[in-house]
Amino acid sequence: MQSRLIREAALTAAIAICIAGCAVGPKYQRPAVQAPAAWKSEGPWRLGEPRDQIPKGAWWEIFADANLNALETQAMAANPALQGAVARLDQARALATLSLAPLYPQVAAAPSAQRSRLSGNRPLATASVPLTQNTFAIPFTVTYEPDLFGRVRRIEAASASLQASAADLENVRLLIASEVAGDYFALRQLDEEIAVLDRTVASFEQGLNLVENRARGGVASGLDVAQEQALLDGTRTQAILLRQQRAQFEDALAALIGQPASSFRLATKPMPTKLPAIPAGVPTDLLERRPDIAEAERQMAVANAQIGIARSAFYPSLSLSGAVGWQSTDIAKLLNASSTFWSLGVAAVESIFTGGARRAQVQFAQAGYQGTVDNYRGTVLTAFEETEDNLASLTVLDQAHGTQRQAVEDSRKALTIATNRYTGGLVSYLDVINAQQTLLANERLAVQLEGQRLVSSVLLIKALGGGWDAASIAAMQVKPTLKQAVAP
Repeated sequence: MQSRLIREAALTAAIAICIAGCAVGPKYQRPAVQAPAAWKSEGPWRLGEPRDQIPKGAWWEIFADANLNALETQAMAANPALQGAVARLDQARALATLSLAPLYPQVAAAPSAQRSRLSGNRPLATASVPLTQNTFAIPFTVTYEPDLFGRVRRIEAASASLQASAADLENVRLLIASEVAGDYFALRQLDEEIAVLDRTVASFEQGLNLVENRARGGVASGLDVAQEQALLDGTRTQAILLRQQRAQFEDALAALIGQPASSFRLATKPMPTKLPAIPAGVPTDLLERRPDIAEAERQMAVANAQIGIARSAFYPSLSLSGAVGWQSTDIAKLLNASSTFWSLGVAAVESIFTGGARRAQVQFAQAGYQGTVDNYRGTVLTAFEETEDNLASLTVLDQAHGTQRQAVEDSRKALTIATNRYTGGLVSYLDVINAQQTLLANERLAVQLEGQRLVSSVLLIKALGGGWDAASIAAMQVKPTLKQAVAP
């Protein structure tokens, strides 16, 4: 009798295991998106080389700036937001493994020892005397629910969820790195502007001495002196305000690298004058190069698997259970053959009426999947937009920078001519002041354009994914081992 029960239970378990791989639900396929064949913006900075020219990971090294490299290294190690994203990935890895635990039988042991006294007046007692006895037991129980229709065995859902978290980490890393680089180049632009103002202040001081000497000689009027003094004071004010802006960018960099603002200082340094060659590739490359797109795509895979999990509720579930162990009132006889016990059980459950709950769950999952599809397509369109904007920006800024440098040279010539004509008595000092103001404005605009080119280069690299490749997350698969399953 016992052998027959064991054979029947084993046969039932074998059948369940054979059909356990029959997962229901739609097979995942990445939806198609409309991508242009080429970018509409062209520029002298763009090369048609492979994307490997952008360094993998440490993409900021393309700017060849030692200070920037040091700041980025500190940010990658100590930025609080980035460390939080790392913790979220660790949490996602643990949850993914936890979600697959039901794939394995659950084994438990519950050794016990008990001494009890039974009432002498207990029901059905053969004698009206109390009974004191010991009970020792070492039971082992096994429970297992075969995953008949993929309720648990949608391993791709757990893997895709883990990969989405990994892509989220890479996206945070890209955002932090690009913000550090953008703030750094904005600070260097302010350094250059302050240097221009400091040189201009020195030049205006010389001009003020000139008109004061001419006024004492009766050649110039007090109006010339007052105009030059006002121009000098206004320029000093502009330099003070720029130094305040520089301090704000310095404080922002301190926060990004995880340091207190009060203890962080960044020495003045000239702004880089040469832009790196940034290969844009073709638009379809963005589908594999941007971590936010990869995250959105992985979320679609998760939502698709959720449809199958919801549909599995329409099918029956099977539960296998068993127990074996030893039980005795005498500890010396606990491990004897006569003290053994065992049991086997099979239970099948099928919901007959749920009031439409199962169908609603499927509809909910389908709507959730459609939402992830729309989010994915929106993320792709945003990626195309950002890349086109920065390609166009670099093209325009490159042209504007060339013409602005010529404007600076023309302004210097105009100031020289105006100064010479003033000392020769041919024009008033107002012409000199106008030439001075024009030169200062053009010099500052030239520096601002140079800084904007660098910041736009950073934004373009960010839009291109920073040299990242979605293949880096493909290896992150949830593959629980038996050791993990039976670990305490």
